[in-house]
Amino acid sequence: MTTYYGLYGQIVQYLASDPTDVQIGQVWYNSTSATLKVRNATTSGTWASGGNMATGRNGAMGTGIQTAALGFGGVLEPSPKTNVTEEYDGSAWTAGGNMGSTSYMRGGAGTQTATLAWGGYSTAPLFPTTGVAVESYNGTSWSPATGLGTSRYGPGSAGTQTAALAFGGGTGPTGATPTAATESWNGSSWTAVNSLNTARYSLTGAGTQTAALAFGGAATPGPTAVTESWNGTSWTSVTSMNSGRAQLSAAGTQNNAYAIGGGTPAALVEQYNGTAWSNQTSMTNARSRSASAGTTSSNIVAFQGANPGNGYQTATEEFTAPGTAQTQTVTVS
Repeated sequence: MTTYYGLYGQIVQYLASDPTDVQIGQVWYNSTSATLKVRNATTSGTWASGGNMATGRNGAMGTGIQTAALGFGGVLEPSPKTNVTEEYDGSAWTAGGNMGSTSYMRGGAGTQTATLAWGGYSTAPLFPTTGVAVESYNGTSWSPATGLGTSRYGPGSAGTQTAALAFGGGTGPTGATPTAATESWNGSSWTAVNSLNTARYSLTGAGTQTAALAFGGAATPGPTAVTESWNGTSWTSVTSMNSGRAQLSAAGTQNNAYAIGGGTPAALVEQYNGTAWSNQTSMTNARSRSASAGTTSSNIVAFQGANPGNGYQTATEEFTAPGTAQTQTVTVS
């Protein structure tokens, strides 16, 4: 016997609120808001505005995820370095504990409540001290930790608070001499391991201590698109980014990494799938020396950075990856 379902498909439900257990393709009428809604999947990545930071700056570092991110350090306008820390809950930023030292372009890894920060640049002659300095955050306050073996500014970062990887960066009084040095952190000390194939500074990275990706940065003679993959022992050159740039930020993993912003500045976003890079939806705000956080493509947040036309930004943007399920209101014109 033919049924209504067989003839016409699913019935449009009449509900007082949106259902919690909802499938892609499901349609319902919300009687409270008087709207027809559908659950679908995004066809391309999208950026949406989040809550603004309290302090506009550039060169801060970010760790965590979209709904629990940490932003720390950086430089304020017109030039003073800062030790300010802010915490993001997915909608608003609040003050965290200040760092013990002021600098910008640090490396860092971890979560909002368990982060390790290292290196960075301050005004000479403080650079040699600041460039090796390491601090640990427990969700409330920062405390000093064992310093790096190689002083560096603008390094690449991967890992966690207790199992981190620091690679590349700039050395010397101005930080403009690139290094390929890589160091591994075991929770109490740093160990020198195999170096990058391409020395560079103002690069970025994603992944873990044993499965990391290093990309972008400034080498000789300028910005590079070079990408290298780390297997826990050595670095291997892989497919380069489509756009060479320095002072960018990153999110994701070794086989699902995002290169965000950077350049002069740029709003460009690229995704690495473990084999090749592809261009993704650009941010609304072009920014260099930006910060970002997120361990998967569905929980990325990008914040702060410099834009010559808009100064040091407080703007925050949140990324929704292609294929992410979302509820939308159906409109009829």
